[in-house]
Amino acid sequence: MLAVEIIRKKRDGGMLTREEIAFFVGGISDGSVSEGQVAALAMAVYFRDMSAAERVAFTEGLRDSGEVLEWRSLDLPGPILDKHSTGGVGDLVSLPLGPLIAACGGFVPMISGRGLGHTGGTLDKFDAIPGYSTSPDTALFRKVVREVGVAIIGQTASLAPADKRVYGIRDVTATVESVAMITASILSKKLAAGLDGLVLDVKVGSGAFMPSFEKSVELAESIVTVGNGAGLRTSALLTDMNQPLAPCAGNAIEVQAAIDYLSGKNRPARLHEVTMALCAQLLTLGGLAKDKDEAVTKLENALSSGRAAEIFGKMVAALGGPADLMENPQRHLEAASVIRPIPAPQDGIITAIDCRALGLAVVGLGGGRRKPEDKVDFAVGFTRFAELGAPVKAGEPIAFVHARDESQAAQAAEEVLAAYAIGGAAIELPPSVYRPIG
Repeated sequence: MLAVEIIRKKRDGGMLTREEIAFFVGGISDGSVSEGQVAALAMAVYFRDMSAAERVAFTEGLRDSGEVLEWRSLDLPGPILDKHSTGGVGDLVSLPLGPLIAACGGFVPMISGRGLGHTGGTLDKFDAIPGYSTSPDTALFRKVVREVGVAIIGQTASLAPADKRVYGIRDVTATVESVAMITASILSKKLAAGLDGLVLDVKVGSGAFMPSFEKSVELAESIVTVGNGAGLRTSALLTDMNQPLAPCAGNAIEVQAAIDYLSGKNRPARLHEVTMALCAQLLTLGGLAKDKDEAVTKLENALSSGRAAEIFGKMVAALGGPADLMENPQRHLEAASVIRPIPAPQDGIITAIDCRALGLAVVGLGGGRRKPEDKVDFAVGFTRFAELGAPVKAGEPIAFVHARDESQAAQAAEEVLAAYAIGGAAIELPPSVYRPIG
């Protein structure tokens, strides 16, 4: 079997066999397939696509390129569950979701990622917590999942290593947008985590990864089909990203928002609706609730009793963070030295928000990366974003910028103002949750 013939077959529109895909992925892993050949296959897939069977085989090949975690030997008294988001701005759902699922009897070994483009990364948020290890060894990871119920960490070198190589090549060859390749990349890591159930949060709107509603639906349907085809119970929700999910953005700022959410100090309506919807879907998928109503009742109890907040604090401490983070977050989370309001330029109603531009404004402050090696400033970002449909008066703040100096704050304020459209007529607000898939 030759890699070049596999590339040629896909280039010409042929369907690859499971054996051909396994051979090629094996070559990605051991280096016998060159970088140019990986790029050529990625481009062939971009133009010729993959069938559902090919996507399943490719995903399983990437999964099997490294360690596949197993949890049965721990004899855990509940299902292994997780969720994945396609990203956005102010999307801090993973932080409360893991503890909420654990409080309801699930176990959550969440393998998360760093910020990409305008999208904030869950790992960057946890890196804002002093001492928290996002790269523990497997033994500690398993111990925390068993004893606490949830551990949120990054992809280890042993999990789906072939995917890391493929993604790096796709990133520089203009093939990132391939739905088949995105599906395999997301699912290979989740399958390697040894899950029993997975829910996808696929975003729609100006801050979404996919460029249109139709493309978001296509990605959600692909992941659900391939996940189930690979033996993992998988479903998805389409949720809105035409504005920040939480009214804030920035790493330490979003950790504080998650703490406020779990403690009951502040639960923004849209963030709460999406978090509850994803958690409820996970509980029913994992057999921990018979329907959505029972799931929501369990989740509300986990919040009101303080159990979810307690589990979050235990996870942070178990992975090296401060034991009193929930009680004294300001003692540990870095804060910006300059906090300034961004005044609205006129009276009116907020009719549109370029959510992607807000995410890029966070990056411009230093809260994300322009290059992979960039250091992230955990303190910077924005709070109190005005929401779609909100009335504003000239001079009143539509957000607050958290920056390192006045010039940085002024530049960020200009970018935020450019992202907001203010008109005179009321608008129809998009739903927070569009519909489930699968």
